[in-house]
Amino acid sequence: MIMNTMASRVAYGLYRAAGRAAEPALHLLLRWRRLRGLEHPTRWPERFGRPSSPRPLPPAPGGRPCVLWFHAVSLGEGLASIPLIKHCLRHRPDFLVLMTTTTLSAFEVIKDQLPSCVIYQLAPLDSPMAMENFLSYWKPDAVLLMESELWPNLIISAAERGIAVVLLNARMSLKSFKRWSGLLALPLISLMLSKLSLIVSLNTVQAVRFQLLHASPSIIHFAAVGDLDVSEKDARKINNLQLQMNNRPIWMAASVHKGEEEVMLWAHDELIKIFPTLLMILVTRHPQDGQKIASELKKQRVNVSLRSRSEVIFPSTSVYVVDTLGELRMLYRVTPIAVIGGSFLPGLAGHNVSEAAAMGCAVLTGPHVGHFSHMLGEMRKSNVLSVSQVAGKIELLETLKLLLGDAKALEDRQKAAKQAFSIMSNGVVGRVWNLVNTIVLEKFDGVAY
Repeated sequence: MIMNTMASRVAYGLYRAAGRAAEPALHLLLRWRRLRGLEHPTRWPERFGRPSSPRPLPPAPGGRPCVLWFHAVSLGEGLASIPLIKHCLRHRPDFLVLMTTTTLSAFEVIKDQLPSCVIYQLAPLDSPMAMENFLSYWKPDAVLLMESELWPNLIISAAERGIAVVLLNARMSLKSFKRWSGLLALPLISLMLSKLSLIVSLNTVQAVRFQLLHASPSIIHFAAVGDLDVSEKDARKINNLQLQMNNRPIWMAASVHKGEEEVMLWAHDELIKIFPTLLMILVTRHPQDGQKIASELKKQRVNVSLRSRSEVIFPSTSVYVVDTLGELRMLYRVTPIAVIGGSFLPGLAGHNVSEAAAMGCAVLTGPHVGHFSHMLGEMRKSNVLSVSQVAGKIELLETLKLLLGDAKALEDRQKAAKQAFSIMSNGVVGRVWNLVNTIVLEKFDGVAY
């Protein structure tokens, strides 16, 4: 129930007015970003809702295909939507699927992983004109938003056109929750959430936060989707890396945030005193951080290879720094141990451990996991060995010593992680599709698509 219809409408009116006033500045901003390489050099007008692809003609006079618009902000959310897109197309090949992402990095990776029949555009800005252009041209029947993409013009404009809006893998961080709970923001978020047809939440904590922001409990369900397939291209990369690693002992620190590399490199320095041929794969959250780390390590005469420069892993290489995007899932295939970053410093909130578990890694994480604590709890409930949450760098070191020195312990953790993931995710894509199909799609004409 909307807390106050008048307050909500006033808040939305102010937001739209500010958006219209900012549109000239947004043009200048995107042109500046394009010059800096932050926007696509030729397709950046798509950000203003100007299409670069033709809309398919209807199959028969008077008819048109059902158009599903999937939207994600960045790479992780975009990859998570792919299995649902594939599931949709298998069951309804007559549907037209439109995919958008916001960031250029996501666009460059995901464009090669989507089914060829999917139309892929850069997401429009949430300005009144851009959204009007986009919705008028593509005329979607339903919008499926990933994770936390709550944009007022998108949601409210779509709903006012009779377009069903769904939020999948829905999450609301504590920081975002506090921001939306403010006196000025609460009427706006209340209005947005009232327009959603379905919220598929990651866990109970997230669901409660959405309800406290006035989402109707009747539209909230639970499930999460993700893409774990490995392409032929990735399979070749895996084989190549395995040849270079030559059966050496390996561990990986994944999605490492700035400052966390000190913890990981300290642990590695201690470990190679015991395991002298040990190789560490260091995957930074942001590519520029990886390049800086590699440069510093070389100054310290550490044998380091850098992924973006296609540097070979030699027998003497101690640290392999991965400063590329979209390769994490592939890298989990080549390492038996994965330490998930974003969890070793206060203020961080962890990352999804499911991909590493699905690939059969022994999974470790730090103490700061935020809303992923529910996922860790579910996995540990299935098998206590599935995820090791360490208190800090000392416990991290001791756990890595155990896994690297005890083949049976390592194998038990790997099997436990894969088993827990399998139990947790069994049939999840089908469940999400059924929710979307039953609650949203059948409302168009009374018959489920």
